[in-house]
Amino acid sequence: MSQEDMFTEDISYGPLGIIAMESSTAMGARVDSYIAGWRKNRESKYKTTPAFHNYQRDSYLIQMKCPRFGTGEAKCVINESVRGMDIFILLDVCNYSLSYTVCGRPSPMSPDDHFSDLKRVIAAISGKARRITVIMPFLYESRQHKRSARESLDCAIALQELINMGVDSIITFDAHDPRVQNAIPFNSFENVQPAYQFTKALLNNVPDIKLGSKDLMIISPDEGAMSRAVYFATVLGADMGMFYKRRDYTKVVDGRNPIVAHEFLGTDVTGKDVLILDDMISSGESMIDTAKELKRRNAGRIFVCSTFGLFTNGLERFDSAYNEGLIYRVITTNLVYQTPELLSRQWYISADMSKYIALLIDALNHDASISDYLSPTERIHNLLDKHMKEKEAQASKA
Repeated sequence: MSQEDMFTEDISYGPLGIIAMESSTAMGARVDSYIAGWRKNRESKYKTTPAFHNYQRDSYLIQMKCPRFGTGEAKCVINESVRGMDIFILLDVCNYSLSYTVCGRPSPMSPDDHFSDLKRVIAAISGKARRITVIMPFLYESRQHKRSARESLDCAIALQELINMGVDSIITFDAHDPRVQNAIPFNSFENVQPAYQFTKALLNNVPDIKLGSKDLMIISPDEGAMSRAVYFATVLGADMGMFYKRRDYTKVVDGRNPIVAHEFLGTDVTGKDVLILDDMISSGESMIDTAKELKRRNAGRIFVCSTFGLFTNGLERFDSAYNEGLIYRVITTNLVYQTPELLSRQWYISADMSKYIALLIDALNHDASISDYLSPTERIHNLLDKHMKEKEAQASKA
């Protein structure tokens, strides 16, 4: 029985409700549109029963707001009933485009502000909803995932705080270190990889790319991204290499030890297209340094794939890298805020994740397994087979 057939045979865990925080309104609207469209065309034997009530609706979005007082303090107001509902909360803690007023002065919303608003929403619906799932693509404080000195463990504390407030499950994407889930070992924590969406975006926007070990190489910019690179190299049939960042551990600059040199481990990259993989682009310094090292080794076109395009130091550095021929394309997802300037760049490709999130929500609302979505190997292979058939058809016509 297919997943879709199972959905028509089984009733949902509870009436679906999606709360898209102000930071995720665009993503929430797209996810809601997908789910409403799918369910509108479903037929079920339970359609005339009370259990099916509110299953098919024009929209599953729950109206809410977080108004603020003049001091900057806030509260959450839910404008409709959520009693007995299966609630999914969408949140982008990296959306810095939003602001609020503190004593008449504008203040941009930081990750701390977004997380506080999330807790306000949970507090407002706690005890009323049947189940609460938080979908937080960029895991709050995930860069502070381990203790290397006398310092706080912010991500672990945040996860425990959400669970203690009544959250049943947490879904995140490409966590900086997924081992942080050990802070909540008895609760559901899903770390999702956007491998399929990266592959799809690459093939759709760069149709002349050649796959296989002779023409393509997957590069990990450091030891932390090795698992991603190994997976991509395996499913794409490409070679893999990595850079080891040699750091000066006697100094701390901007909260980290400065990089002294990039040491390369791998086969010859001469003339090959290269795909650099990482979980995030922050300042972009590491990615561009890696691209320089690869070009010095006579690599061909260089693609950068990163789940989160934060670009904390602006886009000028990537503009220069593109103009100099260092980087050919940059692919990131729309899981975090994207500026209009970024979307207009010729070198930028956006991988849409809204349908994927909608699939996860739809499945979880039916208490169905999401293991097929978490391991996209089969879907990637089908995508590659389709791509090869299209290329063969074009070659035969020529």
